[in-house]
Amino acid sequence: MTSEMTNPAPRRLNFRRLTRHPALMEYRRLAFVVAVLNLIVFFVGIRDGVWFFEGRYALGSIADMALINLSVGILIRQQRVINALFWLATRIPVSWPLWIRWGAGKVFHLGGLHSGGAVAGTIWFGFLLFAMVANRLSGVGVPSDLTLGLSSTMVVLMVLMVVSALGPIRAKFHNTFEKIHRFVGWTVLGLFWAQTISITRDLGGVLLQTPAFWMLCLITLSILSPWLSLKRVDIDVEKPSDHAVMVRFNYGDTPFPGSSNAISLTPFGEYHSFANIPSPTEEGYRLTISRAGDWTGRFVDNPPKKVWVKGITTSGVARIEVLFERVVYVGTGSGIGPILPHLFAKDVPNRLIWSTRSPRKTYGDALVDEIEAHTEDPLIWDTDKDGKPDLSALALQAVRETGAEAVIVIANQKLTRKVVYDMETQGIPAYGAIWDS
Repeated sequence: MTSEMTNPAPRRLNFRRLTRHPALMEYRRLAFVVAVLNLIVFFVGIRDGVWFFEGRYALGSIADMALINLSVGILIRQQRVINALFWLATRIPVSWPLWIRWGAGKVFHLGGLHSGGAVAGTIWFGFLLFAMVANRLSGVGVPSDLTLGLSSTMVVLMVLMVVSALGPIRAKFHNTFEKIHRFVGWTVLGLFWAQTISITRDLGGVLLQTPAFWMLCLITLSILSPWLSLKRVDIDVEKPSDHAVMVRFNYGDTPFPGSSNAISLTPFGEYHSFANIPSPTEEGYRLTISRAGDWTGRFVDNPPKKVWVKGITTSGVARIEVLFERVVYVGTGSGIGPILPHLFAKDVPNRLIWSTRSPRKTYGDALVDEIEAHTEDPLIWDTDKDGKPDLSALALQAVRETGAEAVIVIANQKLTRKVVYDMETQGIPAYGAIWDS
C-alpha cells in the first residue's frame, strides 16, 4: 500500500508534491497575496506621489493603509464573520466540479488574511512613524509630541505581538503568546483611539468625518463582542480514565455539528476551544478533553464544577463535509471528539478510522459502543495492542473501498499535515487543523 501510494504517476505526482506541500498551503498563499497587494499599493503610491508631496509625507493616507490592513486582520477572525464564510462556502452543491468544492473546503485557511493583514498593518504603522519623524525634522510642524509618543508606543507593542506570534515562538511559549495577544492587543486598541483623536486634531480634521473613526468603532465592537456573551455555566464531568474526561453542558441552544466553543477556568485566563458533540437524543452537548498539556492535565486531574464560556458557537474544519458526497474521517485519541457529531448527524455518508491507545479503557465502553452504533464498519485501532498504524495508507484504502471524495483528519499537527499531504498528492481533497491561533 505504501509504495503504491508513493509512486502511482511520477510526473503528475511530482507536480502535486510541490503545489500541495504544507509550506505552500492556502493559509500562507493568502498571507502572500496580502503582501503582494500591499507592495503594489506602496509602489503605485510612490509613482503617483500619494505618500510624499510638497515636501511632506501624507500622514493621513499612510494611516489609512495601516488601518485597512489591521481591520482585515481583525475582522476576518471575528466569530460571526467566520460562521458567515463557512455558511457561504458550504452553499456550493455537491453537483459542482470537485476542484471547486476542494477549494471551497479550504475556507478555514482564512487565518492567512489575519496574519497577513496584521503584519502588513504593523509595517505600515512603522512607515507612519518614520513619516511623522521625517515631517518633524523637516520643520513641517506635525505631528504633535502626543501623537508621536502614542505612535511610537503602538509600533513597539505591535512588533512585540507579531514576534510572539511567529510559529516557533508561539509553539514554545503558547501561554505567553495568548496573554500578549490579548492584553497587549487591548492596549494597542486603546492607544489607537488616542492616536486617531490626536492625529485628527493635528491635521485640523473632524473626528466623526474620518474613516478611521468608523473603522475603529467596528474593530472595537468586533473585539468586544465575544466578551459580551461571557458566562459561567455548570458542567457534569465523567472521568473514564486518568487520560480523558467527557464534559456535559446543558444551557442554551444545542450547537450544530462541526462547531466549537472556547472555555476557561477563569474569566480572563487561558481559553481553549473544543469541538462540541451534540447528541441526537439528548439536550445540550458534550466535549472531550484529554491530557495534552498543563491546562488539560489540570482539568483531567481536578475536574471543575463550572467553567467560563466566551463568545458564540463557531464553525470548525469538519463542517465542510457537506461539500462532498462521502468522506473518510481519520482521528487519533481525543480527536474523536470533533468527529462524533458528524457520525451522529449522518448528514454525509462516512467511514471512520480512529487510532487510539486502549479505546475502551481510556474513553469508556459507553463512548466506544456509541461510536460503533452510529457508523458503518468503523476501524478502531488500538495502538497499545497493535502499535501505530500507517494512517495515510488506511485512509487511501478507505477512500478506494467507499468511493469517498475527501478525507478529514483530526490529529496532532505533524500527523495531520502528513496525512493531508499524502492524500492531496494523490488528488484526494484532504482537510485538517492548521494551528494558526
